[in-house]
Amino acid sequence: MPDLKGKVVLVTGAAQGLGACFANALAAEGASVAIGDLDDLGATSGAITSHGSACFARKLDVSDRASVTSFVQATAATLGNIDILVNNAAVSGKLQLRQFDEIESSQWDRVMAVNVRGAFECARAVVPAMKRRKQGRIINLASGTAIKGSPGLLHYVASKGAVISMTRALARELGDFGINVNCIAPGLTMSENMINHPSWTVDIVRRNIESRALKREAVPDDIVGALLFLSSPASAFMTGQTLSVDGGSVMN
Repeated sequence: MPDLKGKVVLVTGAAQGLGACFANALAAEGASVAIGDLDDLGATSGAITSHGSACFARKLDVSDRASVTSFVQATAATLGNIDILVNNAAVSGKLQLRQFDEIESSQWDRVMAVNVRGAFECARAVVPAMKRRKQGRIINLASGTAIKGSPGLLHYVASKGAVISMTRALARELGDFGINVNCIAPGLTMSENMINHPSWTVDIVRRNIESRALKREAVPDDIVGALLFLSSPASAFMTGQTLSVDGGSVMN
């Protein structure tokens, strides 16, 4: 496993689900972890400090440039410059399955503001310090739905396709500064939000599992290995890539 002692990691959307799992795993490997979310961060903060790791936790709206800038500055003052950014925050768990022409324009805009522009705002805030130090990691969270073209969530699927393209373009722009930019595309993962999601019926989950080579439900811990790999020196010569972690539902 990677040794992340001395590294400062920012995980967005860390109040629960994948973000909370990621923050806990990174702290377990010795990283100092900054966590931001619109929801309460108490449980995640407690998990981080239980590993003896330093934690900075504060409300964060990734779609608001001022909120992001202030958060990154406060993190640097408290923990030090950010070495690894995990762009996990997204509107997803509360979205209902709908035909594309039933999606309200306001909801489309909100999904894009958080899922796409939020990743952009966070990258823009952390990159100047990374450039000065000629090192850094940006790990974006996409989704297997963007590769498969899944129906019923066009705004979400389109936003995650944009994240994959953003990852490739940023990798080209930032490579000369020693900054790696990669992406993880999980399949349907049974986090808290997904378990309690009214649209994810037993039949939908079953069909999703049947599409996989490894036929079982995915849980947040299944994604952690890819995250730690992309955070570690083991992936030092890898950038612009999207890792599908979905039990073999997508193969590319």
